[in-house]
Amino acid sequence: MTPLLALGSEYYLFGAAALVSLAAFVGLILVPALSSYGRVWEKFAAGFLSLFVLAALVIAGLIVGAVVFYNWDEISGFL
Repeated sequence: MTPLLALGSEYYLFGAAALVSLAAFVGLILVPALSSYGRVWEKFAAGFLSLFVLAALVIAGLIVGAVVFYNWDEISGFL
């Protein structure tokens, strides 16, 4: 039986990193934010604002990744 879709190992690694990052976000940011409040609307607001924290972390990661990608020649000279 042949596989329908053959993916490279880097896709599995990126997927695993995404799952670990999402689990860390949920465990370290979302759950404490939701458990800090008692009313439903407060929990909703805390969850909504936690999405802004997630977006900020994703954007910061993309920016750092782009800077490393575009400046890899100079960075690899330091290593």
